[in-house]
Amino acid sequence: MDEEFYRIKRLPPYVFAEVNAMKAKARAAGEDIIDFGMGNPDLTPPQHVMDKLVETLSAPKVHRYSASKGIKGLRKALAGYYKRRFSVELDPDTEVVATLGSKEGLANLAQAITAPGDVILVPNPSYPIHHFGFIIAGATLRYLPTGKGQNFMDNLRQAVRYSVPKPLALVINYPSNPTAEVVGIEFYEEIVKYCKEEGIYILSDLAYSEIYFDDNPPPSILEVEGAKDIAVEFTSLSKTYSMAGWRMGFAVGNKKLIAALTRMKSYVDYGAFTPIQVAAAAALNGPQDYPEYARKIYKARRDILVKGLHDAGWIIPEPKATMFAWCPLPEGWNEVGSMEFTKQLLKYASVAVAPGVGFGEHGEGFVRIAVVENEQRIKQAARNIKKFMKNSEKYLEESKENLKNK
Repeated sequence: MDEEFYRIKRLPPYVFAEVNAMKAKARAAGEDIIDFGMGNPDLTPPQHVMDKLVETLSAPKVHRYSASKGIKGLRKALAGYYKRRFSVELDPDTEVVATLGSKEGLANLAQAITAPGDVILVPNPSYPIHHFGFIIAGATLRYLPTGKGQNFMDNLRQAVRYSVPKPLALVINYPSNPTAEVVGIEFYEEIVKYCKEEGIYILSDLAYSEIYFDDNPPPSILEVEGAKDIAVEFTSLSKTYSMAGWRMGFAVGNKKLIAALTRMKSYVDYGAFTPIQVAAAAALNGPQDYPEYARKIYKARRDILVKGLHDAGWIIPEPKATMFAWCPLPEGWNEVGSMEFTKQLLKYASVAVAPGVGFGEHGEGFVRIAVVENEQRIKQAARNIKKFMKNSEKYLEESKENLKNK
């Protein structure tokens, strides 16, 4: 009875748990922690969406079980969004399913389509559910290194060539969490062509489609002709409308994969609370000025962060999309790694970030900063980090001692 459960054994200790414990301890001691660790939007959702939620609450029938697939009006609203935004036609009945955020959708699809030993191709670094969802389902993962200096297609071809059995599916995520990389439609065209030839499904996570900072909105893989033959795409209202806690997302595309996910969900949930689904439909059908409003705020915060860190002596690239900055560790800190740097930054600068190693082995050497604090707080964080950087050598030596004594 002391033996650990099979699936729990496949999950390593949660990398962020130690940092979260440090944050909690510091706050309990009265410290003011500026928290850039979690991609947790701090903006208020659109007023008309909140009003629709309140209005719907008074209808007696909405408090009963809902539909795990999503109410028809919500699925039609999402199809309308895809038509407006990407010129992609979707059948709300067979090509759209509502999910409890994209995270739940990815995890349940993994359970629906994966047999133990199936090979899944996953980018690294990547959002944890992209790999752990399939680890929980019993899959074997083959990682595709991503980021600066990596050729995704070359890595993909090599992974397919040397995988036995042949991979079942490929996970992709652009704009990327955590790296903030973006791709154009040509990238998707090449991926679709290759995966069709190889008989590999594509699972695309498009959660950050509306947080971009240039004149080129990120495309959908479903814009590629024939993509629906092999691809599904996950989207979410969490970032687009700052509705993260509402847990409202979608999977769209390939009918076979959507049917598998729909069937799996029918056994494990009754869908989101109906008023939330009604309000989510109002978000998609109503005025669409909010995403631009949110983009401007995140862009201004990004600019303040990048300038502030540059002034502090920490040079980071300027992200083109998402609410994240993917930051190489300051000089010298690669010796001790992203986790130790994160702990020291929290201890001496009262700034919490996410260690890159938490997103996979190829995330080592980086930290992710989420611009989910207001401009004044970001400026304060930059001042704190500037002081930290002046004493960086001292803190680095302390870190080396910490690791030596472990």
